[in-house]
Amino acid sequence: MHRLTHRFTALLAVLVAASGLALFGISNAVAAHPPAGQKPTIVLVHGAFADGASWNPVIERLQRKGFTAIAVANPLRGVASDAQALDTLLATIDGPVVLVGHSYGGAVITNVKARSPKVKALVYVAAFAPAGGEAAAQLAAKYPGSTLGETLAPVPLPDGSTDLYIKPSLFRQQFAADVPARQTALMASTQRPIRDAALNEASGTPAWASIPSWFLLAGADKNIPLRAQEFMAGRAGSRATATVEGASHAVAVSHPNAVVELVRRAAG
Repeated sequence: MHRLTHRFTALLAVLVAASGLALFGISNAVAAHPPAGQKPTIVLVHGAFADGASWNPVIERLQRKGFTAIAVANPLRGVASDAQALDTLLATIDGPVVLVGHSYGGAVITNVKARSPKVKALVYVAAFAPAGGEAAAQLAAKYPGSTLGETLAPVPLPDGSTDLYIKPSLFRQQFAADVPARQTALMASTQRPIRDAALNEASGTPAWASIPSWFLLAGADKNIPLRAQEFMAGRAGSRATATVEGASHAVAVSHPNAVVELVRRAAG
């Protein structure tokens, strides 16, 4: 009786394992062989003083249009290392990808190493698009209008560098003046800091030199002046630009429809 019970238990374990492997195999087969005409995956990269939730209004609308959207947890530690983390994620995605970067996230997508047809478009949303050797801080200061430096609260780190936050009392007026006060209070409390070295790190060879780009410009941006955004869009040879008049730096939160429309165009 004991021997029969043992054999039955072993057989049951084999069946369960086989079932699990079959399900795993089906899942991988679907991922590895996307259906013909599959829409590109939209990968969204947030910038400084924000997190992945800043893309929520955009993601909700993209999903309603049938897109798969992924909001990356951008480390905000350094351009090269953050871009490497993004490359690691992109390697796990089958099929075409549209990369969308906001603010410093634009510098990250600019440094992506994926030169294959996988990345079919870059979308910059009130974002940095540096050339080789340029840093985000350098571009922000290229034209007058940025008041970010006056609002920052530094936090020293053990390695001698500094984490930068926007002072909560100044967050709305600096970052999201066209977003309701209750919402910006939450955004200020959940903001993620950027390491000062990341804003001053020189960019590598720009992805926009070989991948088509689209730009959404925020007309009342106090982080990246509009003239700086226009300069970067023109230099990158943008396929299309759209300016949202009166929009703050948090244009993806205040005007998600404009972001989605540009992403849809970039996705083809």
